[in-house]
Amino acid sequence: MKFPGYGSAAVTVREVGEFGVIARINAGRKQGPGVLLGPGDDAAVVAAPDERFVVTTDMLVQDRHFRLDWSSGHDIGRKAIAQNAADVVAMGATPSAFVVSFGCPPETPIDFVTDLADGMWAEAERAGASIAGGDVVSAPLLVISVTAFGDPAGREPILKSGARPGDIVAVAGLLGWSGAGFALLHGGVEPEHFRCVDTSRFADVIAVHKVPQPPYEKVLTLPDTVRITALTDVSDGLLADVGHIAESSGVAVDLDSVALRDPVLEVIADAVGANALDWILTGGEDHAFAATFTDAVDLPAGWVRIGRVTEGSGVTVDGIARNGLTGWESFA
Repeated sequence: MKFPGYGSAAVTVREVGEFGVIARINAGRKQGPGVLLGPGDDAAVVAAPDERFVVTTDMLVQDRHFRLDWSSGHDIGRKAIAQNAADVVAMGATPSAFVVSFGCPPETPIDFVTDLADGMWAEAERAGASIAGGDVVSAPLLVISVTAFGDPAGREPILKSGARPGDIVAVAGLLGWSGAGFALLHGGVEPEHFRCVDTSRFADVIAVHKVPQPPYEKVLTLPDTVRITALTDVSDGLLADVGHIAESSGVAVDLDSVALRDPVLEVIADAVGANALDWILTGGEDHAFAATFTDAVDLPAGWVRIGRVTEGSGVTVDGIARNGLTGWESFA
């Protein structure tokens, strides 16, 4: 297995050993207030201030969810934490702790593992949490499994089932950028190949694909006067995830294609012969937040109105149902 950026003489996990790896990735780390006892004992102790915590888990597998020739260890670590933190925040909870299991081949450079851990810690701290512990095992390829804990802070969880006809649909965060970044990486597209096209944002969308940027604060700092009726993390694609809200709530959602337009993506789509709206609706891995709000609310800064909840079922765009895949399919 090749690890770009690490020489053939790099010290490996095999040479350092399991406990050496654990010591290396935990050295100098400071636990957040949500972790009462971190690595060192048989299990961690995580706080549950209001006698509950939100918990979720997600897994990344090499060449299915990330590629070593595209992403650094730091990128992969941040992505692993971000997609779990976003699920916690999508329940209206504040991330408090993460537990990570990591499988890798014995020839994995220890510096890669350290970079991975650094990325995980960087994103955990951005989300206001820390990494409480985990496990390291030998595996034929890289596998990362993260379990995330969140503090509801006395609030009831925000479910997908609360949308009602008349609500507005809004989004916080970038839509379609991860899909555009994937298209550029997968196509082997280099900016110098485009002589008459503005390529200044190519690197930006590629960066978003490598490292999602969930806008945690747009949910966690909402004033009490603003009521979200339903909320989801846009991980599989906007159509798919808003579709889960529609199905769970027993309503229909109509999205406005004009409100979804993104000039940056349109330039890139024209350059590569793609459709920007397809990236926005079905691209996946954006980890933006889609929510429904009561109609009377003034949307807070950072939220953009993109549609409305109506009577009926399913999701339409400008009143028209779209055929084909609505987003990511794990077993497609």
